[in-house]
Amino acid sequence: MAASRPLPVTQGLPTLCAKFQELLRFLREALSISSAHTVDFYTESVWEKLVDLPPETVLAALRRPAAAAAATAAEAQPSEARPLVEVERGSGITDFPKIFCETSQKLVNVEAFALAAKYYSIQNLGICTPFEQLLVALQGNQKQKTDENMKPDEFMNLKKSHEVQAMSELISSIADYCGIKQIIDLGSGKGYLSSFLSLKYNLNVYGIDSSNTNTHGAEERNKKLKKHWKVYHRRSNLDVNEMGLQMAEERKVQDEIKCKADIEGVCNNSTTNQEKLSTSDFLPDFSGSVISNIRKQMENLHVYSHQEENLCFENTFSLRDLLPINAIEPASSCQIPKRKMPEANKKRRKMISKSNESNIYSPLTSFITADSELHDIIKDLEDCLMVGLHTCGDLAPNTLRIFTSKSEIKGVCSVGCCYHLLSEEFENPQKEYTQEKWGFPMCHYLKEERWFCGRNARMSACLALERVAVGQGLPTESLFYRAVLQDIIKDCYGITKCDRHVGKIYAKSSSFLDYVKKSLKKLGLDESKLPEKTIMDYYEKYKPRMNELEAFNMLKVVLAPCIETLILLDRLCYLKEQDDIAWSALVKLFDPVKSPRCYAIIALKKQQ
Repeated sequence: MAASRPLPVTQGLPTLCAKFQELLRFLREALSISSAHTVDFYTESVWEKLVDLPPETVLAALRRPAAAAAATAAEAQPSEARPLVEVERGSGITDFPKIFCETSQKLVNVEAFALAAKYYSIQNLGICTPFEQLLVALQGNQKQKTDENMKPDEFMNLKKSHEVQAMSELISSIADYCGIKQIIDLGSGKGYLSSFLSLKYNLNVYGIDSSNTNTHGAEERNKKLKKHWKVYHRRSNLDVNEMGLQMAEERKVQDEIKCKADIEGVCNNSTTNQEKLSTSDFLPDFSGSVISNIRKQMENLHVYSHQEENLCFENTFSLRDLLPINAIEPASSCQIPKRKMPEANKKRRKMISKSNESNIYSPLTSFITADSELHDIIKDLEDCLMVGLHTCGDLAPNTLRIFTSKSEIKGVCSVGCCYHLLSEEFENPQKEYTQEKWGFPMCHYLKEERWFCGRNARMSACLALERVAVGQGLPTESLFYRAVLQDIIKDCYGITKCDRHVGKIYAKSSSFLDYVKKSLKKLGLDESKLPEKTIMDYYEKYKPRMNELEAFNMLKVVLAPCIETLILLDRLCYLKEQDDIAWSALVKLFDPVKSPRCYAIIALKKQQ
């Protein structure tokens, strides 16, 4: 590790395991809500089985502020009010009032349920390291040298721009801290993060993705970036040429004035004429406006920098020195005439050029597993960081396993997603598998518990509580359509379980009737045997119960952060169990409204 600055203190393995115990105690009762599939909501009578409250009561409670919910629960359970108040204050009290009925296991106290879910979220458990605190520790007093003019939102959407900007800054800071230039981006997709790390932070990035289509997309993205930089470079050269002409004109005026003053000084010996003349007496407002404007433009364009050694004018603004090889096309011949370059600057440019040859982005296609040999994929593998932005399913835990098993990988920064695609070791214990390394669980504690969530619960973990909280609600009507369709399929076609997915037919349908017909056709079922009146009878039957589905999905949304906490805490504990890791943490990188999967697992190995 190049730097010796201390990183933020994080919680140790014993403390994290104690939090695991509390979280599992709650989830053992609550997981049945997340495990229920919305598709089977009416066919399986989910509300009657799991909730012993009217849907209006649940919706009213969940739409109320947390403090009001705590007060309501305190009135309902006066002898047990104190724990709810403590939860609202962020205390460590975990003795919640009765949330589920001991005999029926049904939900009986929605306020206590909501507060418990809040208590067991990542933020409230205190297991997160603040992003800004980590950046300060990594960067110290050093200011990163980057091209400040490069904005990610110029060539990617706002969500991706938000993610890439935050994560690239963190990765670059870790790379500087460790003295590393090589980055391996797993699940790189079309190369948004890889390209930005390479272009803005001058890092040597290998982007690996299993999809040939994505790799091709990354290459196309690189071409677009080249065009972007070509235009940017040309504009910059035009700005420099204009400033050069203005400065040349200013110099010409100054020389003429100086020459005139010298002639008059020789021809006239009077005291008045011999008085020293100031150029400001003769110049128009060049010094105040034009010169100032030129200097401001030069500063904005990074034409010169006080931190850099003095370079000749035509050499100070060269984007080609900042970019990877072939990032832009050769500049046009219409440039400021070159002056003789000092030897020191020639050597400096040669060094920069040589350095830039290795600072490139290379998209590669390969399917990565926990046992992948990186040397077979990357021939010039050296000390590096392994990163991943929204790595799908098992790729996120496999990223951590590769990190712990390969000596060349000195650090990891991984943001996972698609929890429903994780493989679970104990989900189907009756089946025999040849698979040895599973996506979940990873740590010894959960393995000993033989804990599993199930696919429906893992899918629930992907729900975005923050988005729902700010009004970006759940698609209740489309979920309702699908649940009623399932009952039609069961009653009219005798199919209890349908493995095929309907897909995004709701968005293409004009009504429930249209939705059912299109869905049946996609599922390969004969819609002609089903009269339109029968279809609409089902709709009218369940329409008064749509609020049950809405209320139940709100319960799943409230519980979602707890399941995500379980998955991420499992990964963090796995890293804490490794002997050669010096530091590991969970960091909230993104705004969860913009990017719901916002947590990064970060770890650095011990210095060898």
